Amino acid sequence: MTYVPTAVPWSPEHQMQRLQVTRKLLETEEQAAFPLGGALPHYVYLASNHSNKWGHPRGYRIQLLSFAGEPLPQNSSLERAFSWGRYHLAVTQRKEAERSSTSIYNLNDPWTPTVDFADFINNETIAGEDLVAWVTAGFLHIPHAEDVPSTVTVGNGVGFFLRPYNFFDQDPSFESADSVYFREDQGAGACEANPLACLPQAAACAPDLPAFSHGGFSHN
Repeated sequence: MTYVPTAVPWSPEHQMQRLQVTRKLLETEEQAAFPLGGALPHYVYLASNHSNKWGHPRGYRIQLLSFAGEPLPQNSSLERAFSWGRYHLAVTQRKEAERSSTSIYNLNDPWTPTVDFADFINNETIAGEDLVAWVTAGFLHIPHAEDVPSTVTVGNGVGFFLRPYNFFDQDPSFESADSVYFREDQGAGACEANPLACLPQAAACAPDLPAFSHGGFSHN
């Protein structure tokens, strides 16, 4: 997102700052490696060569939620064993020789690690390739009185979402079965009241579920 100076339509002698979305194609592993503590783009979007009906490339957005502390200093003799911790997110070519960002043997000899993740990022092209997105999510927690007897989960959740981004032509939940409402004079097996009742007839792969019973209605 960038601010672009724009003339005010009703007062051309004045300017205002308008937010504008800018796109940048990241073509190499170096460009797609985002150091921990640095700024991430508002949207990180893995696009394919196929388009939806609107003409937008189908893809997935990576949305991070992380409060990790400072990474181990790179001048530390131990850092190479944990070099994956340098990055919020790194996107690399998929390779069979790069199946894991670390190794259990790194703990045995962190000064000469079996796997050094930083070696994965060697400026190879990622455009048009099969990719791996390496995500680091964590939080720095300093104990406080409210951790007794157990640390709360509210506000401490971390992780990431892999969200469809222009992958579908519309919200896919519209195709999901919705809640079912029927009156006392309607049967749960009637298709017009309960579309789920007709699934076995509409889809060969749908299971044949037993009849539903709710125990009747209460009149007060």
